[in-house]
Amino acid sequence: MKLGLQLGYWGAQPPSGVGELVDAAEAAGFDAIFAAESWGSDAFGPLAWWGSRTTTVRLGTSVAQLSARTPTSCAMHALTLDHLSGGRAILGLGVSGPQVVEGWYGQPFAKPLARTREYVDIVRQVLAREGPVTSDGPHYRLPVGGTGLGKALKPITHPLRADLPIWLGAEGPKNVALTAEIADGWLAIYYSPRLAPMYDTWLDEGFARPGARRTRQDFEIAATCQVVLTDDRVAAIAQLKPTIALYVGGMGAPELNFHAQVYRRMGYEREVDEIGRLFMSGRKAEAAAVVPDEMVAETMIIGDADHARREVKRWEDAGVTMLLVTARTASEVTDIGALLN
Repeated sequence: MKLGLQLGYWGAQPPSGVGELVDAAEAAGFDAIFAAESWGSDAFGPLAWWGSRTTTVRLGTSVAQLSARTPTSCAMHALTLDHLSGGRAILGLGVSGPQVVEGWYGQPFAKPLARTREYVDIVRQVLAREGPVTSDGPHYRLPVGGTGLGKALKPITHPLRADLPIWLGAEGPKNVALTAEIADGWLAIYYSPRLAPMYDTWLDEGFARPGARRTRQDFEIAATCQVVLTDDRVAAIAQLKPTIALYVGGMGAPELNFHAQVYRRMGYEREVDEIGRLFMSGRKAEAAAVVPDEMVAETMIIGDADHARREVKRWEDAGVTMLLVTARTASEVTDIGALLN
């Protein structure tokens, strides 16, 4: 099992102490560090800045939003980071949701599967640099019509790696199958080892498609998993309930919340509905109180070191190759790293 440190995206201000977290992760043998974006800080800048003090960890976006950049612009970011890091970049991509895509980026959200397939194809063309980059669209046509002066181009800078890994953030069955077909890894949020047979069915559909890029043997599954080492498991679970309530009840429209759908598939339909109703009416504390303990524990590892080691083994047996964790202090990073040594 590998470990990845998720730095996340910034709140109202840049976070403090990130350098110490990154240093601790590399010293503890973490495989990678990741940065995210929402509608504030971007994913690539922090990786270039904090990654400059590292030598071994991979540097991944988890995730860079498709609508934030054209595919060629995204490829430019990725190839630049890959050169600066000596071949350690991971390009993690995701479609985000309609509230962000249409409300922040001013683009239509329709046909996310088709857009993802087309986007990844263009990025791979840039990285391969085998000829001018073209696309028949319909979402990212290159060259685009207009003046009639547009010209298909190859990147000036030769990419360091044509096979720079592309991982996709995906939550639903069709997205996960597409990920297995066209990507090198899956960034799974709110993964439940209990549902591994269901995920395997989705993944196997993608692996079986003609031209699939990977097989189960060389495909990475990086699952977001909060690891909390504590002797007071009950208190730790209680502290995490507001976060679950936020993502289930507030991160997305009531009509379309991908995180809520994930928990519904786990069997928490009634709880999800009630959390959403309370959260959207401004009763956030009550929404958190509705979250049952098992709803938290199912997608996280919380307990003492012995419990955590057993759980890591269970997640590994379920097919996960990397746990993507967060931490507030360098000592937490060190302690989590010690679980695997």
